[in-house]
Order: sequence, then C-alpha cells, then structure tokens
Amino acid sequence: MKPGSVLLRFALNIYRGITGFLARRLHRNFYLLLALLLSVFAVLDAFVFEKVVDMRERAYDVVIRSRFIKPKPDPQIVIVDINEASLSAMAKDYGRWPWPRQVLGEFVEQIQAQKPAAIVFDILFSDPDVFNAGSDEYFNAAIAASNNTFFPVLRLDEESDATSAIRISMLPGVTPMPGTQPDAGRTAALVLPQFEAALKSGRIGSFNIYPDDDGIARAYRMFHDVGGWRLPSLPVRIGEVLGWKVTDGQDRLLNWRGPPFSYHYESFSDVYFDMLSSERKRPKDEFAGRIVVIGSTAAGLFDIKPTPVAQQFPGVEIIATAIDNVKHGDFIRVPGSHIPTLLAALLILWATAFGFYRDVEADRFARIYGLSQIALLVISYLTINLTNFYFNLAGPVFIGFIYFSIAKVYAVATASALERNIVAQSLRGRGSHVGVVAVFQVSGSDETSRGMFMNRLAKDIARQSRHEKEVEVIKGRQRGIWRLLESTLVVAWIYARDDREEAGRVEGDVAALLAALPDLVKRRQISGETIEAQAVHRRELGAGPDGVAPGEWRTLLAEAVVRLDASAARPADHPAASAPSVTP
Repeated sequence: MKPGSVLLRFALNIYRGITGFLARRLHRNFYLLLALLLSVFAVLDAFVFEKVVDMRERAYDVVIRSRFIKPKPDPQIVIVDINEASLSAMAKDYGRWPWPRQVLGEFVEQIQAQKPAAIVFDILFSDPDVFNAGSDEYFNAAIAASNNTFFPVLRLDEESDATSAIRISMLPGVTPMPGTQPDAGRTAALVLPQFEAALKSGRIGSFNIYPDDDGIARAYRMFHDVGGWRLPSLPVRIGEVLGWKVTDGQDRLLNWRGPPFSYHYESFSDVYFDMLSSERKRPKDEFAGRIVVIGSTAAGLFDIKPTPVAQQFPGVEIIATAIDNVKHGDFIRVPGSHIPTLLAALLILWATAFGFYRDVEADRFARIYGLSQIALLVISYLTINLTNFYFNLAGPVFIGFIYFSIAKVYAVATASALERNIVAQSLRGRGSHVGVVAVFQVSGSDETSRGMFMNRLAKDIARQSRHEKEVEVIKGRQRGIWRLLESTLVVAWIYARDDREEAGRVEGDVAALLAALPDLVKRRQISGETIEAQAVHRRELGAGPDGVAPGEWRTLLAEAVVRLDASAARPADHPAASAPSVTP
C-alpha cells in the first residue's frame, strides 16, 4: 500500500474516532459548547486582542477603495505641486531643491494678490539658509505681510520632551485641554518653522501622519495632547482661523475622495514663471477664494505614503484630504466602542448555533445562513456608500463563518448518530415495534404552487398532534423512477408492539389526521390542489434479535405505495375511494 494511502487511512481513523467520541458524549450539546467557546474568544478578542471581531483595517481598506459613491473633492482646494517637472524647470535658475526662500516669498506675494482663502505649506522650514540670509528675510517679510499663510509643525516622540527647550504653553494657537489642569512649564519636542513671522502669526499646526501597525495611513491626528495642552493639527488650525465648525475627536478616519491626483493640481513652475512673466497667460483670479496647498509629489522628496486607496499616495494630498474633511465635517465615523460589533458577533454566533441545535433543515438553513451573511456585508458596504458611518460587520461575519464551518463538519461526521427522526431512532433501538405509514398523492396544475402547498400542508400535519411523527415531502421535478413518487407526502409513526397505551395514541393521531385533512387541504389550497390518492399501512418491525432493520422500513413504504396506487385506481364513486387502506 502506498504511503499516501496509509496516511489518509490513519487520518480518517483519527477523524472518525474524534467525531464519534464527541457524538457519544456531547450529542447536540456540542453546538452549544462550541458557541460558548467562540463567545469567550470573541469577548477576549474585543477587549484584549482586537484582531478578529473588529477587523477594521482590512475591511475598511476594501470598502473604502471599492465604493461606488465617493464624495467629490472640494473644488476650492488646489494643490500647487513641486513635482519632478518643476524641479527640472527651476534647476537652471535656482539650482537643486531646496530653492532660495525668496522664490517662495515671491510666490506668496503673487498668490496673495489674488486673495486666496489660505496658503498652506506642506513643507517644514526647520533650518535657516546659512548661505543666503537675505533670501530668508525676504520670505519672512512676505509671511508677515500676509494674514492667511499656514505652516506645519513636526511633533517628535514624547520621550524627547524632557530634553526640549520649547515650552508648549508659549506657542500661539495652543490651548488647555477641556477639564484639565495643564502643566505651564511642560516642554515639548517639536520642530518649529524657523521664521519669526510664522510663529507670531499663530497659524501653525502639526502635520504628523501616523500609520497603523501595518504601515497604512488611514486616520489623521486632529490634535496632540501635550501635558494637558492641545496642539492642533494644521488642517484643524486652518478650520479654526477660517471659522469652520471643527468636530471633536483626536484620530479620525479620513473620508478619501478617490485615488491619487483626485484634487486639482497645478505645477509650481508653471504658476511661478507665469506670475513673473510680462505676458501672463493664466487667469488673474485663478486662486481667488481658494485654499492653496503647496507641497511635492516628486519621488525624490520622499513624501509618498501608503493609504487604503493606493500604496503610493502623495503626502500633500493626504493633508488636502484632511483639510477637506475638516471643512465639511465628513470624516468616516465608526462605533465608539467594541460593544456594538461584539453584540453583532454574538447574535450571529448564537443564531447559527440555535439552527444547528434544533436540527433545522440542512439545505434551507445553509441557504438562509449564506444569504444572511452576504446581506450583512452588503448592508455594511451600502452604509459607507450612502452615509459617512461605517459599521464593520466583517469581523462578526467571520466569527459566524468559523462557527458554521466547524459545526458543519461535526454535523456531517455525526449525521447518522445525531439524526432525530423516528426512522433513524428506531434503527438504533431494540425490541418489536409497529410502524405506521400514511402516503398522500397530491395533484395540482402548477408545479410551483403545488410545492408551496405541500410545504404548508406538511407543517400543518406536523403540528396536528403532539405525538412524535415524521413528515417527509417528495416534491419538485424528479427524474427516472423517482418521478413516480413526485408530489407525495409521507407521514410515519412507530410504537412499541406491546405498549397498548402508546398504540392508542398513535392510532388516534392517524384518525385525527385523516379527519382533519380535508379542511387542511382547503385552507392551504393555492391553485386548486387536491389529495388524489391516500393510503395508510401498518407493519410489525424489529421482530428479529437485531431490532429494526432498514429493509423493514423499505418494505413498509413499498407496501403503502402499492396501496396508494390501488386507491388511485378506484373510481371516484367507489365507496372505498377516499378511505385509507389498512392492514390488520
């Protein structure tokens, strides 16, 4: 025998041994125990691990990237791009980057003449130009003459605060956090713009971008809490100065407007040289009322970040997106705690467990479960398309999928041992019994309505009495020999041969069903369905030492079908045409 076959047989034996042990010891309680274990895991994950139930990052990336309804970029935000073309065009006159600050001073002066809403630098001016102090002075004077230029501040690691000489309380624009007693002497590790006019204006803010653990930048930090002092971000500071309603929250998920270059871009060199030209070709009010963000998409300046919508996303457009979000207050909102997501996971988990425990019809249950999980994901997807709210159901659905997969394997492996119908139970028992089978042939003009009628009638028959019985429906278009039995209802009972009391209850149940059947048929009729033929047959089962054998049930059913045919063959006015055929 081949080694692969040996290993396969060994694995199957282990599989059968484990499932057999569980079936003997736990029966259907396995489904409840599995739900309990996964519930404990879900609770621990929600409050400790935060990996599965939440699953915010990957699920957020998928839906935000594949939205079919995306908010449009604000047309008033324009990015003046120091791109590769600008670096090349400016190199002849001003050398390699960084250019003399006078270039930027002239740019501010020219743009300022058009009365833009704001001029925002996504450039950190941390050091003076030691070789061209006059150029720095020119830029500083241009800043001082403006009232709408904004500059970034870089927040360094908190561990360096103690060695910094910058007292956070002295910075303009910094305010105490609500409900705190800020430390007036607290120092902060910051890299500030080295221009005095920029600092005195107070139009400064942090522009740190903090990626998640997987390196993807999804959120923007709106402010830093530095010893009880609130250091606003650059987008928030712009909103405060321009009078926007700034929403609360420290780290906010960005509502991306689309892939890179979704905003309106202009090349820095094109704008700059046109401003200095005696024959200007660009509109004189091109930037009037606009928020002009000056930054770079040039790969050599290393301001490219991975985001949910693209692995290479310009940092300047991230700031533009944050400004846009602050202006319109449309950050992506998520539940403030793990509780709603956890409750959704537990609801899915225990609803699935209930279906397995109650032995709901397997095919129907699988369809309902699959469709419900798809519906939950569709709801989550539609919500983020139609609103700014994202209720992440990917984690709960994943927990439910884990449960369903394990439970389904257990159900298949232990199907015969856990089967609840009376036929399966009789095959596992001992002693002599009497089996009773009632067969009903249904006729109707329409196959669809006939199938619905049979389902409804079967449910009514199952509820007709409290005595245990099995109701099976053979419906739909069958092929070959099975077509002879299509549109048939089969009802089965069994009782111990020597138990007269139980025999009386079963016979009473049979009689009550036959008496009530005409009314049940009338109540459930859809397109004139009727009972074309019916028969009831009894047979002793399990007389041998091994108890009830499957062949005995087959014989009982076959004999009942023969009597059913005899019933159908009688003329309508025959006195026994509607009477059940019974063997003593």
